[in-house]
Amino acid sequence: MSGVYDERPWLKWYAEGEQADITPAHEDMIAVLEQTLRRCPERVALTYFDGELSYRELDVHVDALAAHLSARGVGGGDRLALYLQNVPQFVIALLAGWRLGAVVVPLNPMYRDHELNTILDDAQPAALVTSEHGWHEVLARVLPAHGEPVVVTTSELDFAGDVTPPVLRDSVRRRPEETEDLVEILRDRHGQHPPRPRVHPDDIALLTYTSGTGGPPKGATNTHRNISFNAQAFTQRADGPDGGGFLALAPLFHITGLVCQLGAALALGGRLDLLYRFEPGVVLDVVRKRRPQYMIAPSTAYVALMNHPGVSAEDFASFEQVYSGGAPLPVDLVRRFRSEFGIYIRNGYGLTETTATATSVPPHLEAPVDEATGTISVGIPTFNCLLRVVDDNGADLPAGSVGEIVVEGPMVVPAYWNRPEQTETTIPEGRMHTGDVGFMDADGWFYVVDRKKDVINASGFKVWPREVEDVLYTHPAVREAAVVGVADEYRGETVRAYVSLVSANAATEAELVEYCQGRLAAYKYPREVVLLDELPKTATGKILRRRLGERTSTQ
Repeated sequence: MSGVYDERPWLKWYAEGEQADITPAHEDMIAVLEQTLRRCPERVALTYFDGELSYRELDVHVDALAAHLSARGVGGGDRLALYLQNVPQFVIALLAGWRLGAVVVPLNPMYRDHELNTILDDAQPAALVTSEHGWHEVLARVLPAHGEPVVVTTSELDFAGDVTPPVLRDSVRRRPEETEDLVEILRDRHGQHPPRPRVHPDDIALLTYTSGTGGPPKGATNTHRNISFNAQAFTQRADGPDGGGFLALAPLFHITGLVCQLGAALALGGRLDLLYRFEPGVVLDVVRKRRPQYMIAPSTAYVALMNHPGVSAEDFASFEQVYSGGAPLPVDLVRRFRSEFGIYIRNGYGLTETTATATSVPPHLEAPVDEATGTISVGIPTFNCLLRVVDDNGADLPAGSVGEIVVEGPMVVPAYWNRPEQTETTIPEGRMHTGDVGFMDADGWFYVVDRKKDVINASGFKVWPREVEDVLYTHPAVREAAVVGVADEYRGETVRAYVSLVSANAATEAELVEYCQGRLAAYKYPREVVLLDELPKTATGKILRRRLGERTSTQ
């Protein structure tokens, strides 16, 4: 039914006075930063445990590192790789690269030889900023095969203040002699200013490599326009106040952390509270000290926080908006979190290729739940964004019909790095074919059913793992769940669930099978449940069904 999406039925849910399409004040994040510097130079920009940096101090550090990299030959279009956790040095290096017109390549610090070799061979960075730990453990071995980039190392203990937090208790300073030290560079180059080439909005700002859950990582070319638009659109949709505090739960090497945390904080002249990496106890310590107003995290992080000893509703009293992204959000988790802590988790949806947010639940609304599937909506499209649901031939499907979700708008990347054929297949004419299966209801709310490739074919019937997982999450003993298809002589494929429990012996495999059997059609319920202490995840908290699927093939 052509035209149903062009009419944008979701616009009726926009807040009074909101426009369907907006024009952000700036087209690149350096311009956003410079405006914030003019408005509030002494406001705190970053915290890192007991350490703080104002916007003025951050700017001085960014200029110093940019001046050094420029002197070492790094300039416009060169790639600058970052192999760091959520530390101030990540922000300093990222902004230094952008100030030079370089393309920043965030690397997952959990990557090891194979993943790093693949990405470094593709991106060919001219410079690299890494932790000392990352250098000694991996990069000193991997990097020699990839030319002679400028290498700057740093310690996660720098900028943390005088008291070592528990998450850094095992950290040891081990400065490599063959690299340059970031803190020394900032001291020696203090007060210097780099050349500032003109940045065009369509220049590539980031090469963000996909997680590789569906194959080898590929680099999405997020432009300055993509990032600036979505960062400012997110703050406008979230109705964020000037100077708000953002808790950095999402990793900065991931597009969600870059746009919805760092980008949003810069746009609002806000404060970004960094905490190295996710540990529930450390998160709660920072929350109690800094009292932030915003956070965004995958559902798995909220599960971990909810089950941490000593957590209380008072811990979350300062938050005004709490968002989930990067992994499916079980509706039962939303209900339990609100019941226990008084906080409503707002769902959202996006990809690396859509520069984070494509849909979200506005702050004046709550997401509906589809009665047929029990799936909670991922929200309505954000400003300037058009979503469609299409069939296998690319034709629009009517409201309520399940098909592939396609996204178009100023947040969609123009291409994959060095992959013209994949660009043409996946992003034809600027429309991102997501590979996610979902539908739009009659009121314009969107729902993600599952990944297209994850569908299970049981006796000719389609089973979407997400639907079975949502049922499992309603069982009080279930902490996390993932469902995959396994070979079956009678049905072709059948359903197997992997589950971790809130506590040991909280339920048996047979009990969970019986629980699902009473709530799902006969072809949908898992014939087998496997209990694990932990489910495998990406560094961003997304459960790796692929790895569980590989596990099934060896059993």
